[in-house]
Amino acid sequence: MRYVRYAIWGLLAIVLVSMSLANRGPVTLALFPDPVADFMGWNIVLTLPVFTVILAGIGIGLLVGFFWEWMREHRHRRAASTNSREVRKLEREVKRLKTEKNKGKDEVLALLEDA
Repeated sequence: MRYVRYAIWGLLAIVLVSMSLANRGPVTLALFPDPVADFMGWNIVLTLPVFTVILAGIGIGLLVGFFWEWMREHRHRRAASTNSREVRKLEREVKRLKTEKNKGKDEVLALLEDA
């Protein structure tokens, strides 16, 4: 199974490197369209290789997706935490009640009663 995972990672690396080599041409990215930039008097312009833009888009999409999923699962994590605290509280209460019930009794008889 470990070798299959390594093979998949290797294949992914080969695909990414070949895509990067095939898309080295420059592309110009501007923050605003030309008419808006002329009206405002400034614009942020970057010239990057195409593969950088593609990989950055994939990375940003993954980060947004991970964050979205983490926020969506928040209520489930909160419910699990609440349930866990309640279980610990009830276990402590059961232990306390058992010790109170068996106080002053013979230990062997108390064990037989609990069973």
